[in-house]
Amino acid sequence: MSFGPLPSQLCLLSALPLKSIGDKVRFLGCVKAYTLSTATLQLQHRDASHATVTALVDVRLVLERLTSDQRRTGEWVNVMGYVTAILSDNRRPGELLVHVQALLLWSAGALDIQQYQASAQSFQPSLDVSSTDGEDNVP
Repeated sequence: MSFGPLPSQLCLLSALPLKSIGDKVRFLGCVKAYTLSTATLQLQHRDASHATVTALVDVRLVLERLTSDQRRTGEWVNVMGYVTAILSDNRRPGELLVHVQALLLWSAGALDIQQYQASAQSFQPSLDVSSTDGEDNVP
């Protein structure tokens, strides 16, 4: 019997709505915006499934270590944290907002998006996220 913290579940950002509130997740996302007043990063990643999901990442717990590069629009970052809410975006029908409390956040650096997607999908082969837009690999 282990009394340590639960391991995180590697998943694509588009698969976050399939998780449960309280799940510990690890995912990659592209910074779309940063809201200073709420310390919230808005991350997206339109993968091959074309899912329209935005992760709203509360970074208050990691604020002291958060760099300006990690808040810059277009920057790819890895996030490990807990899913706190899953909501429909009332302003954009068909889009989902997933709130995550970040425990760790780090820059992705140079990466091959297709290789990352294949690797992350290999951990969850039975997931099927519906198609909602026509963009491919555009944050």
